[in-house]
Amino acid sequence: MVEGSIGDASNLIPLLASDSTSHEIAGLVFNGLIKYDKDIRIVGDLAESWEISGDGLVITFHLRKGVRWHDGRPFTAADVLYTYQVTVDPKTPTAYAGDFLKVKKAEVLDDWTFRATYDKPFAPALMSWSVGILPKHLLAGKEITTSPLGRHPIGTGPYKFKEWVTGQKIVLVSNPDYFEGRPYIDGFILRIIPDTATMFLELRANGIDRMGLTPLQYMRQTENNLFRENFNKYRYLSFAYTYMGYNLKNPLFTDKRVRQAIAHAVNRVEMIDGVLIGLGKPATGPYKPGTWAYNPNVRAYPYDPAKAKALLAEAGWKDVNGDGVIEKEGRPFAFEVITNQGNEVRAKCAEIIQRRLAEVGITVKIRVVEWAAFVKDFINKRKFDATILGWTIPMEPDLYDVWHSSKTGQEELNFISYKNEEVDALIEKGRETFDQSARKRCYDRIQEILAEEQPYLFLYVPDALPIIHARFRGVEVAPLGIGHNFIKWYVPKAEQKLVMKP
Repeated sequence: MVEGSIGDASNLIPLLASDSTSHEIAGLVFNGLIKYDKDIRIVGDLAESWEISGDGLVITFHLRKGVRWHDGRPFTAADVLYTYQVTVDPKTPTAYAGDFLKVKKAEVLDDWTFRATYDKPFAPALMSWSVGILPKHLLAGKEITTSPLGRHPIGTGPYKFKEWVTGQKIVLVSNPDYFEGRPYIDGFILRIIPDTATMFLELRANGIDRMGLTPLQYMRQTENNLFRENFNKYRYLSFAYTYMGYNLKNPLFTDKRVRQAIAHAVNRVEMIDGVLIGLGKPATGPYKPGTWAYNPNVRAYPYDPAKAKALLAEAGWKDVNGDGVIEKEGRPFAFEVITNQGNEVRAKCAEIIQRRLAEVGITVKIRVVEWAAFVKDFINKRKFDATILGWTIPMEPDLYDVWHSSKTGQEELNFISYKNEEVDALIEKGRETFDQSARKRCYDRIQEILAEEQPYLFLYVPDALPIIHARFRGVEVAPLGIGHNFIKWYVPKAEQKLVMKP
């Protein structure tokens, strides 16, 4: 299977990656102890079973026997302990240490038994062990940030790494010894194609087998016999949302009335109807509509330019000289919004934001940057005024890594520098109980605060619109999406086109 991707990977050690391409590849190369099944239930992965003590403070994992790393060495509990230790090491530049820092004691009981003990109840504890487990024998005692595994990973997963040509492709081959059985598809190639229009041409020309369609491609450009006969399209509400985030260290955005004004000035219905062609829902916070943590009753910001102007005036921003641009203390209100190259939907949304904010006197410049540079030079270094980006919405609703004020360091995920003591306390309270109704009260209140304070302008939850060549069989849409049974997808022999030898 050849899949198209807008962005290249950054690092194939899952602990060090924060972009979706790196995680997609790492997800095929590595396993966690547990994972979600197609119905979003927790099931074993490298762990065959586990027990949780009555007070919820101790998890004992019983690991699968006979699992081997791709270099042939056996997987044991020592690898799990090493993964824990390197994650919590302060020298490791990872965004994912928070959950493991809650562990009071991690211990190997024998080669096939691993135990984690916590000081106090921690709701995301079990799911935190879904992280990719790393090979101790290849990494222990070495500097993980310079490890060759970042570009040539060795895991236990269904696919083995073969090749990475920067900016062009990443090649994987099936693992014949995989513990769930050899994947039916022998090879997986991720082709880096930096824009969706070119990617679509490659799809038409059979240069790729799979991609995520834009709404325009889904609704209009694939409604013909060529696509009906040769491809299968899918549509479901994605576990993701798109937003415009403000750099809250920029004086332009420190007054919440300004952020509220922008929310009223931007017409999100116009984005969903015009850019998404109706294939999505408005986002009001960091959760997917319809999930248990979602709060449908938060403050709404209907399109209202008059209200926007009034809020801006209240905050001291007025058009003093009649040139159509508001100013304060002699400074015109102008900022730059950056987004990543190749995502035409985000670029069009930036244009809507630019046009609508001009109507209330704010000048917006749009800058589009290649993905790797966008993350490395702008987001990680906090060199932006505002950015249009998206987050995957995890199944576990804990918000610590993105919204807690302790996560504002370089390369951490609270890159807008949001700080709110009540939100911090609610995040901490929400992860320290197993009572779902108590957790929901915390997350409902957090969503109320985020809606009031508007550190992000939440834009939309898009529909996922994957398209896959029709020769691939076994694709099954489920609550988790379509990738859950990828190792069981297959192509009938008579229709096989490409051959890759492991």
